[in-house]
Amino acid sequence: MAALKRTAKAVWHGNLKSGKGEIHATSGVLQETPYSFATRFENSPGTNPEELLAAAHAACYSMAFAFTLSEKGYQPQSVQTQATCTIEPQQTGGFKITKMRLETQGQVTGIDTASFQQIAQEAEAGCPVSNALRGGVEIELHATLI
Repeated sequence: MAALKRTAKAVWHGNLKSGKGEIHATSGVLQETPYSFATRFENSPGTNPEELLAAAHAACYSMAFAFTLSEKGYQPQSVQTQATCTIEPQQTGGFKITKMRLETQGQVTGIDTASFQQIAQEAEAGCPVSNALRGGVEIELHATLI
């Protein structure tokens, strides 16, 4: 398979505190999706880069886990992952994404808990988004067999 490229664009208008931005993705899923200082740092309604990163990680990990389960001979009925991205102020100024917590639940027939946990860890090690973040962001995984 050839290398894949995915593209998104962000436009920002104004200064940091009172400005506003829009996110666009070539797929059409994000079109003029607004974001702002308030949506990022004050929990106002709307999206922000950390939420989008968490969504990407949750989606990628769910796919990686389903793939890894299948490769090991198990047939997953469902894999559901919630990702929580933590951003913290730094003493030197600015902010840093410090942690991504993955909470996944899998419904898989015929698997024991120990095998499920082992495969969950293997999937995290092979997840492309995890690997992009690894080294700069702590990744915490909690997997539950349902």
